[in-house]
Amino acid sequence: MSYRIEELLITTLAPMLEGLEHVAVGAASPIPGAAALLARHRGGGRPRVSMLASRRHASFTDGARELFDCAAQGRIDAFFLGGGQIDGSANINLVGIDGYPASRVRFPGSFGSAFMYFVVPRVILFSLEHSRRVMVPRVDFVSAPGTSPSNVYRPGGPYALVTSRCVFRFDRDRGRFALASVHPGQTLEDIREQTGFDFDVPARIEQTPAPGAQDLVLIRGPVGKDISETYPDFARRVLELDAATA
Repeated sequence: MSYRIEELLITTLAPMLEGLEHVAVGAASPIPGAAALLARHRGGGRPRVSMLASRRHASFTDGARELFDCAAQGRIDAFFLGGGQIDGSANINLVGIDGYPASRVRFPGSFGSAFMYFVVPRVILFSLEHSRRVMVPRVDFVSAPGTSPSNVYRPGGPYALVTSRCVFRFDRDRGRFALASVHPGQTLEDIREQTGFDFDVPARIEQTPAPGAQDLVLIRGPVGKDISETYPDFARRVLELDAATA
């Protein structure tokens, strides 16, 4: 079966969430949200999925404040973060380019990114754009640091970076990324050309598995209908589903 890049990313993210108890997804995150819902379908109702922008998939009654409380109590196992810039130490920039406060380009803002990065055990960085504009040698502003000094208590941190080109795993001991797999149609040379930071390369480079037929049926069926409640444009454009039929 043919598939879209969004469906590949959903099936790439979903296995990283399987076996967990509780996965939280922030706003403006249709692909991570769909991946969490796919993991729940695969796991027979587990993990529990909380989506901030959703009514159907959010048990919080106090929005982000309750999400932060839940994370601080150790009751969220995985979360997603992105950034206008991401560097090889897994630092993310959500503020702007060319320094603060005189930033030439402004991003949405850090919000609770640093807090979640420190307390959620498995933070998956996600970016649809994989270019030297985003994957930089060093971020212009550190909204949330990827690593901390050894004397800082930090149960949370980066687990992986998933982009439209590849998957990186993060080695917390070494404080750097290692290439885990390359998406179909991409090469190591493509990744190096479009990445501004250094990363480790294994002796054998794996290809990211293409979505299986069963997963595509789920994504275009129950998962798509679930995600359409929160992201109707995404469901209509990518999955060709109408929110009215959900």
